[in-house]
Amino acid sequence: MKMDIPRQFQQYFGNRGLQTAAPGRVNLIGEHTDYNLGYVLPGAINRNIYVNLSPADEPFLHLRAHEYREQFRFSLDDVHPVKGWPTYLLGMIYLTMPEKRLPSGLQVAVAGDVPVGAGMSSSAAICSAFGLALNEFYHLGLSRMELALAAQKTEQQFAGLQCGIMDPFASLHGREGQLIKLDCRSLEYEYIPFDFPDLQIILVNTMVSHSLASSEYNLRRQQCEAGVRALQVYDAAISSLRDVSREMLEKHREEMDHSVYTRCRFVIEENQRLLDGCRCLENKDLQGFGRLMYQSHEGLSQDYAVSCPESDFLVHASRGMQGVRGARQMGGGFGGCIITLVDKSESENFIRDIQQQYEKQFGRRPDCYTMLISEGARVLG
Repeated sequence: MKMDIPRQFQQYFGNRGLQTAAPGRVNLIGEHTDYNLGYVLPGAINRNIYVNLSPADEPFLHLRAHEYREQFRFSLDDVHPVKGWPTYLLGMIYLTMPEKRLPSGLQVAVAGDVPVGAGMSSSAAICSAFGLALNEFYHLGLSRMELALAAQKTEQQFAGLQCGIMDPFASLHGREGQLIKLDCRSLEYEYIPFDFPDLQIILVNTMVSHSLASSEYNLRRQQCEAGVRALQVYDAAISSLRDVSREMLEKHREEMDHSVYTRCRFVIEENQRLLDGCRCLENKDLQGFGRLMYQSHEGLSQDYAVSCPESDFLVHASRGMQGVRGARQMGGGFGGCIITLVDKSESENFIRDIQQQYEKQFGRRPDCYTMLISEGARVLG
């Protein structure tokens, strides 16, 4: 779905401007591993945030979001965190512009079809789309890696979420039909073909707003860091959970809080699941990959404690459905979507049945999104 932003931009601001698009992402396996410097396996999706920008006559930053019919105006020197989505644009200005401010007035319109709060990383998409637009408009010469790092810092410094690099990296580096195996410590990456023409990626939205996600997400990061500190007493070379083996963790489990231990155990096991999962995909072993997805969800629910009854219900219900290869919660947790791999021949039946079962259990009908692995951020004109 491509939004007709050029027409809307001309309607509001009088000209077309520069247009960019950046997608949301799915992550097939490897959750909460990025900020622990492990591995992730995301792919860009065919849902995007679109940004149009154009010079403004007045020395202000003018912002408009079409879906919400909101408008904001900031002075060029007024670049600090604010509530709501404008903070992402202000953060990208601060972290990409040479003077940490705009040199002149700018008009910006934002729209898109990446659902907010569904775990598809709409915030990384808006950072990526706007960062790419600034880079093109002002000839900043920044690489896509530099834009991804600026987007990560924007989430951390302007939105208060101590996230990893995965979301903006996937949005900026995505390729059609390919997943990205990213080493979040070295930032080395390789593309893993997702070549299953008879398979469908379907996201099922719990319709639960993950209001706890930010505070609990940061808490999980603190618990993982506490585990690292406890183990550094025995090996000063340890800098993250990436450096910790399961054997070492078990040896010292009684010396840390139980919740710290289970958080660390999940991350260590999830990293191994991802490596095993890449081998499954390369060998076209969907049964093995699906088994790892279910194991990932159980770890997210039991060890990392970031699931919710609605996500657990959907994942467990999917196990008995025809054509479902695997399912798990995706994203930060406490709501949002589960990601499922379903045979195309059964996708319509799956959507109908999962919606009926969920509505019967919780009294509301979940949205379902059919996804393709698509291109990353791009300049449209």
